[in-house]
Amino acid sequence: MSSARDLRRHAARVQAEAQRAVRPVVSADDRFAGYVGDPCGFAEQLLDPDTGRPFVLYPAERRFFEEALALTAEGALPFPELLFSGPKKSGKSTLAGVLLVYVVRVLGGRFAEGYCVANDFDQAAGRVFQAVVRIIEASPLLRGTAHATADTITFVETGATITALPSEYAGAAGVNPVCVVFDELWAFTSERSRRLWDELVPVPTRAVSVRLTVTYAGFEGESGLLEELYRRGLQGVEIAPALYRGEGLLMFWSHEPVAPWQTAEWLTQMRAQLRPSAYVRMIENRFVSGESSFVPLEWWDRCVRAELRSVIADRALAVWVGVDASVKRDSTAIVAVTWDSVVKRVRLVWHRIFQPSPDDPLDFQVAIEETLLRLSERFDVQKIRFDPYQLVATAQRLQRAGLPLEEFPQTLDRLTAMGSNLYDLLKAGNLEVYADAELRRAVASAVAKETPRGWRIAKEKASHKIDVVVALAMAALAATEEQMSSAGPWLIGVGGLVVDLRAGRGTGDTWGEL
Repeated sequence: MSSARDLRRHAARVQAEAQRAVRPVVSADDRFAGYVGDPCGFAEQLLDPDTGRPFVLYPAERRFFEEALALTAEGALPFPELLFSGPKKSGKSTLAGVLLVYVVRVLGGRFAEGYCVANDFDQAAGRVFQAVVRIIEASPLLRGTAHATADTITFVETGATITALPSEYAGAAGVNPVCVVFDELWAFTSERSRRLWDELVPVPTRAVSVRLTVTYAGFEGESGLLEELYRRGLQGVEIAPALYRGEGLLMFWSHEPVAPWQTAEWLTQMRAQLRPSAYVRMIENRFVSGESSFVPLEWWDRCVRAELRSVIADRALAVWVGVDASVKRDSTAIVAVTWDSVVKRVRLVWHRIFQPSPDDPLDFQVAIEETLLRLSERFDVQKIRFDPYQLVATAQRLQRAGLPLEEFPQTLDRLTAMGSNLYDLLKAGNLEVYADAELRRAVASAVAKETPRGWRIAKEKASHKIDVVVALAMAALAATEEQMSSAGPWLIGVGGLVVDLRAGRGTGDTWGEL
């Protein structure tokens, strides 16, 4: 192991290298030389690709640029680490793109290297890289000075480059960046992404080398990288509202809307569209626990119709069925729903819950197969969705009998889709159910388990039984998709992501960006 003396010697060498740091040479006749020391002036010469008008920095952005990009007497940047965090839709990706171009093209000198880093759930060419490409194409000041490929922008006059990196740390070894941008650090959760973060530290032998993170808050205990950076930033001195200056770190972290377009009306809209925990994380920009109540119980009670009863049989009634099965411990549930074309709502038709035990496991053939066969005789069954994990043999026999079974593996993207659909139905009152104490108890026991990859319906305690809620969500999604299929893919907001329900997968976009 290294001794304390070795560590001190190493620290002294690093400090000496920093003092001799390479200062980029910016030629006096460089077309951008006049913007050295004027990052705000440079930013406001660029055009917004969406409007065609010059960018106007709002006050928080302007102060951040002034503090982060003011060169020292030695020509160095004052902070190797930068963090800008505000509510969703604060223009963070655009800010990152402008800062990246400024550092690489104006300050970086010849053959400067800049990098945009994808998170664990993003494509290599993420939002910041795409923002840079669009800004260059839209702005006369930059147009014609660079050419872009799928993952690299090259500035012709200086040979400087901006490269989109996937979340693969091995590909980052040996880089010599003047600027690295990490977008949405809350989603950097894997060991691979931690190694990538460690590889892309600012270079101490360069006077201009900075790492910028733009993000909103993440999940307690899961977004570890971001939590560490946030806590470090709070140790600094607050030099302006929400702006902290620390040792080697400048952090802006606001819990309030900062952009002029984030109006009271917009906040009201976001509060209506997002689940409570998602609103706290994305709009109030606060870390949240990964678990919260699935829905307020009053939403369920509001959907109960006193006149409704479980339907015994109706051969003319089209129903969609969800099956959530367990052999020994959890309950097994079968739920049938229909689509009420008059009121345009999903309606609960019938359900049954089987409770196995380790000593008395469930006989699938007797319990599930016979129940589903009887259902197909009593109703016009359109589709039976099931998780194939426990039901492969059962499903094969039922398919041979002519039942319309459809595998619905409980992958996280599908769990997110079905949970979000049921959530939206309950929130809007677009689900009609009959009164049932066991069903109500299951809904009360369900929580939304959220992770950086998405969320799912889960139970708060192992003893709680929520299988009937899962089966209801599967059936309701099948019924809803069937009604919406003629209108094209149905996109809904899921924890800030956009999910194509018919495909059962994320689109890669962010809700509110479409």
